[in-house]
Amino acid sequence: MPADRTNRATALLIELPEDTRPMHERLTSAIRTAIARGRLTPGHLLPSSRTLAAELGCSRWVVNEAYVQLAAEGHLETRQGSGTRIAAYTTARTEPSRAEFADPEPPTSHVDLRPGAPDVNGFPAAAWLRSLHHVLTDPAWSPPVFPPPAGAPRLRQTVAAYLRRARGILVDSDDVIITCGTSHGIAAVARTLTPVALGVAVEDPGWARLREVAAAAGLRIEPVTVDAKGIDVAAVRRADVAAAICAPAHQFPTGALLSPERRRALLTWATEASAIIVEDDYDAEFRYDGRPVGALAGLSRDHVVYLGSASKTLHPGLRLGWLVPPPARRRALLAAVEAAGAGPSILDQLTFAHFMETGAYDRHLRQTRKTYRLRRNALVTALQRHNVTRRLGAPQGIAAGLHLTLPLPPKSDEHAVVARLADLGVTAIPLSRYTIRPQPPALVLGYGRLAPPRAEWVAMQIAKALHAHSPSSSDLSWHGST
Repeated sequence: MPADRTNRATALLIELPEDTRPMHERLTSAIRTAIARGRLTPGHLLPSSRTLAAELGCSRWVVNEAYVQLAAEGHLETRQGSGTRIAAYTTARTEPSRAEFADPEPPTSHVDLRPGAPDVNGFPAAAWLRSLHHVLTDPAWSPPVFPPPAGAPRLRQTVAAYLRRARGILVDSDDVIITCGTSHGIAAVARTLTPVALGVAVEDPGWARLREVAAAAGLRIEPVTVDAKGIDVAAVRRADVAAAICAPAHQFPTGALLSPERRRALLTWATEASAIIVEDDYDAEFRYDGRPVGALAGLSRDHVVYLGSASKTLHPGLRLGWLVPPPARRRALLAAVEAAGAGPSILDQLTFAHFMETGAYDRHLRQTRKTYRLRRNALVTALQRHNVTRRLGAPQGIAAGLHLTLPLPPKSDEHAVVARLADLGVTAIPLSRYTIRPQPPALVLGYGRLAPPRAEWVAMQIAKALHAHSPSSSDLSWHGST
């Protein structure tokens, strides 16, 4: 019989299996089982390692090891100041599927692979709160009652220094305008273009929100193909537009890096046509297979509006971004940003400035870069391990960012595959969500919130979904047999 141990502080019943495994493995298994059976529900506060160790008669190391393993699997959330809790998205275990697709330890919760969002559980709360406390208590950092339209001078100065050293853009604080994020910046740019622009070129496929904001301002949208070298500059020239929106560092969702030749060609087009390039510096901070490439605005500022944000590096809820316009367009863009309404909270602006000045932002980026690289590697390795998913070929694009695009067999029904994945407990997005014109079928998978131990299970579910909805068996082997 299992040994029953009750934690008096939380009325937590721990059933340790009686077997030969080390105690930390038995404790991990016991908590995992309690979650799977619904005894421990989302948000439940677990006892501290000291308290539980005393109740179980073991060392704190045993409890800490179990908590760390369960957090890595996504079952637990640990936040400084609020203890260790059952993850909010944890649900009961589902029954295993057919034997030929037997799951290697299937996880007990739904897996959300929607792209475009970071792991907000990794937000550096302690360091952020220290910076906020400093802003609120140091008179030298006292927030102004009426912040300037361009943003807090201290943050503009700090962002300018960051862009010089990290993105290769020669700017000073007066060149930077603080925004509520990329969409806010695009909306401001669109307002300045509407009276004169014939249209704007957008990447196809691409982030739909950007073209929706531009279209809402009255601009004519011209989709332009993206291939392995980035946006097709020759197609931009043919499109008869006054602006082009692109993501040179890591195109969404294809993952393409704009080649040096096309960078030069795009800048040449903008100069000759007196046009504007809107550079969305998407995923520039997260590059895993080589050194980051400098921003397009670092080559020429005269025709490039540079957009950046902290939405993926820190938290989208902060609504903090920045815009660097060409010198000749600064006044018009500042007026457009001001007309759009209130900018980010002045407290958040100053907190972020202090957070950056103390080096906490760089430390956070180094840590998250390692974390996301491990998660990407785990998913790519798992996809290559299974026969069905291996035949899909390598994910598209460079190793960067928080998502990858996985090609599907020709003639596959993306929506049927996505629906089947949802039934299996995986949320994925079809490539067609981001396209204007028809494209070959593919899945866009966000791995930013995917714990590495779950990657194998995710690959298995994708294989199941493809097996169920493949147009024919031959479509699963067009890359060759195993």
